[in-house]
Amino acid sequence: MRNQPSSPPKPVTEWWRPDLVMLPELTFARRSFRVFARGLAKLITFFTMKATVSGMENFPQHGPALVVINHLGDADAVLLAASLPVTIDGMGKIELNGHWLVGPVFRAYGVIWVHRGRPDRKAIRAALDGLAQGRIVGLAPEGRQSLIHGLEEGNEGAAFLALKSGALIVPVAMTGTENENVYGHLRRWRRARVTLSVGKPFHLEEQADRQKMMWEGTRQIMESLASLLPESYQGSYKVK
Repeated sequence: MRNQPSSPPKPVTEWWRPDLVMLPELTFARRSFRVFARGLAKLITFFTMKATVSGMENFPQHGPALVVINHLGDADAVLLAASLPVTIDGMGKIELNGHWLVGPVFRAYGVIWVHRGRPDRKAIRAALDGLAQGRIVGLAPEGRQSLIHGLEEGNEGAAFLALKSGALIVPVAMTGTENENVYGHLRRWRRARVTLSVGKPFHLEEQADRQKMMWEGTRQIMESLASLLPESYQGSYKVK
């Protein structure tokens, strides 16, 4: 059951760059960089984290599929890339495009940039095009790193994409990837204990009432993540 919202208002992107929003073209150079990036992520994970991975038998070998994750910290993307058996197309906040380190890496990898807190039709169209091509697209329905150390209220974007495309939804939940935990251990030259769990894939069902369909779909997505997490991480979606 969902509790009442307890997290601060969600962020809104202050600048507008729709020219940067597109589905990444899978060139030879990009495919090669993605292989390199996965290898680098495995190396970083090995030296910085003690990872326990479970449920990988639930992960599909091909798309179309929508991977939904909880978002705790910077290490989420690294652990995800190191653990999943295939590369995915991620959706990320467009502000990272200007970051001195993350920006060049994400541009080389290919990310579907998103303007948060706004109707970003180009990002939605890019994600739908990717799913139509049979790709696996990943996003965090919370829309940001959690400020409550657990699941925040989910946005409806993931439910819309799943219902519009008919794609399979794959919940992937992580623990221990909070910045204070990972960076705190690194400062002491220790590896942080983290987990990644893949849940059973599922589809959302169409309903006559569109508003109810979106709300129910979002609830189902967020509760699928909550079911993979210990109670301390379930936040706004504590399992009763």
